[in-house]
Amino acid sequence: MSDRADIDALVRTLADRQAILDCLMRYSRGVDRLDRDILLSVYHDDAIDDHGMFVGGREEFADWVIGMHSTLHMSQQHCLFNHTCELDGDVAHTETYYMFVGMNREGPPLVMSGGRYVDRFEKRDGVWAIAHRVCLRDWIPLDRVPDPHDPFAFTAVKDGLPPAMASLMVTAALSARDRSDPSYARPFMTDPDRIAEGARANES
Repeated sequence: MSDRADIDALVRTLADRQAILDCLMRYSRGVDRLDRDILLSVYHDDAIDDHGMFVGGREEFADWVIGMHSTLHMSQQHCLFNHTCELDGDVAHTETYYMFVGMNREGPPLVMSGGRYVDRFEKRDGVWAIAHRVCLRDWIPLDRVPDPHDPFAFTAVKDGLPPAMASLMVTAALSARDRSDPSYARPFMTDPDRIAEGARANES
């Protein structure tokens, strides 16, 4: 391969990685500013987001997350940190560490938690966006040691959840410190049964 071809390939790789990172940063801005249009731009039309207590498409997710934060919080931040990106043509698998902090309207003034967004990005018509996402929760400040097999114990958003969403959270993907962690799955997909379960929860 010529030097010029090497440079062109490197530039394409860097441009792809930057576009993916920009998309992730746009997510944080959209969710923290409660901006539905920005949130929708982060996902492909047929994307699925599994947020533990919510599983569904981008339109339903935007409505749910904006409604949830508007109701429960005066303000919130989704801060992004460590980021890995495995590019394979027009597909990328990424893992991005996050920290969530929210100022509650009721109850304890401040809640926080941390975890990872595990995403499969796809480049369609020149645009990188999320095709599948799972939100994995790794830590939360607690007064006692939680059950590591109970995803519900690791979420800062517990109060006010409809029963169907609380049940969905109990069966959410678990974080693991080995290769059973969902971040290792290739290709990363969402279980169709869980999508169906999420649809039923959204309707209730």
